[in-house]
Amino acid sequence: MSEKPTSDVLNRRRFLGAAGLGAAGLAGAGSMLPSLAAKAGEAAKPDPAITEIQDWNRYLGDGVDKRPYGVPSKFEKDVIRRDVSWLTASPESSVNFTPLHALDGIITPSGLCFERHHGGVAEIDPAQHRLMIHGLVDTPLVFTMDDIKRMPRVNKIYFLECAANSGMEWRGAQLNGCQFTHGMIHNVMYTGVTLKTLLEQAGVKSNAKWLLLEGADSAGMDRSLPLEKALDDVMIAYAMNGEALRPENGYPLRAVIPGWQGNLWVKWLRRIEVGDMPWQTREETSKYTDLMSDGRARKHTFVMDAKSVITSPSPQMPLKFKGRNVLTGIAWSGRGTVKRVDVSMDGGRNWYEARIDGPVLNKSIVRFYVDFDWNGEELMLQSRAIDETGYVQPTKAELRKIRGVNSVYHNNGIQTWLVHPDGVTENVEIA
Repeated sequence: MSEKPTSDVLNRRRFLGAAGLGAAGLAGAGSMLPSLAAKAGEAAKPDPAITEIQDWNRYLGDGVDKRPYGVPSKFEKDVIRRDVSWLTASPESSVNFTPLHALDGIITPSGLCFERHHGGVAEIDPAQHRLMIHGLVDTPLVFTMDDIKRMPRVNKIYFLECAANSGMEWRGAQLNGCQFTHGMIHNVMYTGVTLKTLLEQAGVKSNAKWLLLEGADSAGMDRSLPLEKALDDVMIAYAMNGEALRPENGYPLRAVIPGWQGNLWVKWLRRIEVGDMPWQTREETSKYTDLMSDGRARKHTFVMDAKSVITSPSPQMPLKFKGRNVLTGIAWSGRGTVKRVDVSMDGGRNWYEARIDGPVLNKSIVRFYVDFDWNGEELMLQSRAIDETGYVQPTKAELRKIRGVNSVYHNNGIQTWLVHPDGVTENVEIA
């Protein structure tokens, strides 16, 4: 996959001008038939997949007790989370990436959701886990997991994106894979209780304005959260995609902060303190602040702005066939729903509205498609998301003009994939 970001790698990435590329053909579904007809016109050859009896036709398969929880097919063994070993100092304080290029629809399988830990995965006995609420409240409370599961529960689908997603791309195209440039995101259904329900039981005092969320991991991960957001749509979840949270996703209890950066979604949640100002923790002062070009840092950049990426074709999903193909990708916005996604095949000179298929939900990923015919010409693929507020995903040049290149956070610039005539696809930038 990836290469170490040496100058050789940076030089290898091509910075391209948009001139000289014509618009790619976006045709109707009927044009898929000629390529199939051409195959039918070829001399008939026996296809072993049809004429020979395969082992799976010949022998009994495994019994129902072989995989009591279920595992993916062995033929999907390459669809896994992957890390970039040189990115962080240790695997315990590191990140791996969701294989976005290999997925479809809007729900990320639990076993493929990216991980970001600061002190490794905490393995917690739910019978011994407690959640404390204290500080500016009428009645400090401690909840067991059984207490929480007896409260009114809700189910919501939200995306979770790390603030550093695409962060290595601020200074130019580096990582040659959609998984590595955009894979710090997933989208799942959470089950749990609203934080408002818990706070109402404790009784929040009138001068309360902020909360401190703290995890039970070895890093004691903590972040300040405005009370207004906590009472709006924040959840305390114990399940995702219909199963208990997995240890790497915060088992047995985590915070869900819809539309806001993933660092606030404290996993293995054990304590909520209510106060009247932010705590200014390490994670919100020296870390997770956006450094501007003049040396100042942006404060409390919580919301994840509208963003999109084409997942296929992409460097890990090259084009294999001329004729009819399907382009697909995902889009999301932390400010609400995605209203539209546009796709360009010539580096932004011409744009076409993509077809969004599947649910369009608040602060959730949407899936988009473009069915097109490819004749082998070079393509420069881009997508841009427009959300319900009218916000349009910016180009990387527009983003750098305001933010500079010092930050590693909140890079939602338009991504460009270059498709070569042989179908090989590369991460590039347009000059």
